[in-house]
Amino acid sequence: MAQKRVLVSGAAGFLGSHLCEALIADGNHVVGVDNYSTGNSENLKGLNQEVRFSFIEHDICEPLEIDQLDYVFNFASPASPADYARLGPETLKVGSYGTINLLEVARWSGARFLHASTSECYGDPEVHPQPESYWGHVNPIGPRSVYDESKRFSEAAVMAYHRYYGVDTRMVRIFNTYGPRLQPTDGRVISNLMMQALQGEDLTVFGDGAQTRSFCYVSDLIDGILRLSKSEEHLPVNIGNPEEWTILECAREVLAVTGSKSRIRYEALPEDDPARRKPDITKAKELLGWSPEVSLREGLLLSLPYFEERARKNSGVQAAK
Repeated sequence: MAQKRVLVSGAAGFLGSHLCEALIADGNHVVGVDNYSTGNSENLKGLNQEVRFSFIEHDICEPLEIDQLDYVFNFASPASPADYARLGPETLKVGSYGTINLLEVARWSGARFLHASTSECYGDPEVHPQPESYWGHVNPIGPRSVYDESKRFSEAAVMAYHRYYGVDTRMVRIFNTYGPRLQPTDGRVISNLMMQALQGEDLTVFGDGAQTRSFCYVSDLIDGILRLSKSEEHLPVNIGNPEEWTILECAREVLAVTGSKSRIRYEALPEDDPARRKPDITKAKELLGWSPEVSLREGLLLSLPYFEERARKNSGVQAAK
């Protein structure tokens, strides 16, 4: 996909900023779009002097007029529990109005379109591991529904534009991902545990810690997304690490990597928290030749300098107060 003009929404977010860098490294000109509702301009500081990167501050829930595009990557949405709990209606809007507005951009410019969906489409799954053919087990009115249902609607919209208007679409279902630029206070497992360990706080484990997640390092995820973008697959593809960890095991890995002496504190399990989560990546292996390479221990070590810096900044802010 060399020397293409690419739009990335959610460009200032965790995944969006890594995607922008990877697309530029792949020889493309990238137009980043973000309204900074959850993104951070600091995530784009490495691209400030890059001549093949330009940026538009814009809310994609409002129509966007931009043409001469070869590809649209839709990564705009609050994605952490803390963010979509705070921005519930906004999350629903970006998954509906926002997705359709960008599909219109792709439709009229003749661009390919790749949508960032989520493993949350599977809800609290009754099938394990989760293949793309599984329709999910989702509470449509629970506290997580603003995110889950916005992403499920987005998938329906993407398929409608493909079927009715011939838009050349792709969909990736992203499983738990971590790495540098993950917001340190966003309520996700890795960021919570790393920050608590580095700040000498108790590590919070919900329930008995037996619920499982599968953690994918960000470089592996971006590699899978780029491979999918160059494929001819229109139906959803799982991208995630199938190595399954209990939350308690993950907490112990964080303690080992950080050298922290923090203790583990157990709290009540949040409503609708999935009991198990593990991707079936058979399709990604066969279709894309993709599988993750970075283990959890390796990924935590790669992420450690970033979280150490954030912990130092937090300590400085607290000391100033």
